[in-house]
Amino acid sequence: MVTSVAPGQTPFRIIYSERFLDHDTGPGHPENAGRLTAVVTALKAHPIAPQLEWVEPCDRNPLPWVNAVHDPAYVLTLERIAERGGGRLDGDTPVSSASYGTALLAAAAWLDGVDYVLNHDTAGFVLARPPGHHAEYSRGMGFCLLSNAAIAARYALDRPTINRVAVLDWDVHHGNGTQQLVGNHPQIAYCSLHQMPAYPGTGATSETGQYNNVLNVPIAAGSRLKDYQTQFEQQVIPFLKQFQPDLLIVSAGYDATAADPLAGVDLMPADYGILTTACHQIAPRVLFGLEGGYDYQALSQSVLATIEASLQAHSNRRKDSLLKDSSRR
Repeated sequence: MVTSVAPGQTPFRIIYSERFLDHDTGPGHPENAGRLTAVVTALKAHPIAPQLEWVEPCDRNPLPWVNAVHDPAYVLTLERIAERGGGRLDGDTPVSSASYGTALLAAAAWLDGVDYVLNHDTAGFVLARPPGHHAEYSRGMGFCLLSNAAIAARYALDRPTINRVAVLDWDVHHGNGTQQLVGNHPQIAYCSLHQMPAYPGTGATSETGQYNNVLNVPIAAGSRLKDYQTQFEQQVIPFLKQFQPDLLIVSAGYDATAADPLAGVDLMPADYGILTTACHQIAPRVLFGLEGGYDYQALSQSVLATIEASLQAHSNRRKDSLLKDSSRR
């Protein structure tokens, strides 16, 4: 189902389905369906609601791109666990009977996001679960089943006009899975800002990828916006701009907020608006996809800050384009 924006407004597309709630992680698990319902409720109650276009994922089979990134034997194992009624990949990563189908739907939604952003030369947000950036080639872990950002990046490179894709991961935990899956691909760059030491224990500055296409920026517990801004100015933006991506994919985890129970970084939700503005300096086409974030209110307000900043960036870009057009007349 598609909900249309108000006449005269610039739409911001959110790809979402209530079927993402079907991935059942069990009582007390921090990665649960309530995360999405909290975000949806907050966005629909906010004054920007008329500018949001809610779209269901397309009916497509993402398996060719999933199997291009993951070990097909692992994907088959995931399917069989779900068929048996569920189980666990590790102590943190449950699989329910609906989890395999939900994970495929999430991957499909990220592919839809790539199509939308590239076709419309704009930004969009994939509001899906389960998250993906910890999922490695042959195993899921850390709440993650399929590596959505890596799958989306490889998919984007199949487009004839796309030569380079960058993935920026600002989740508070290092995206070991994404790095493993794209670090040996010369047309994909990966940059992660993450608390260290913290789960999963990877993401040292010495991990630079096969083609120097990986930048890891460890962040100390207690860090705040000024610390992120320094790293963006000195490392992140120069690294990604030098790579010159045709598309920027953001693994948008929101667990670096001070309220989040699973980490110790002290960002405020509004700070993500500032980080988002920086993302739009790197590339005009930006796809945001949900990763972590486990305090409902902080998560909702952080997603809201991201979308507001993206709407403003799009408005500014449109004004600049109109000014350039008028100056040529």
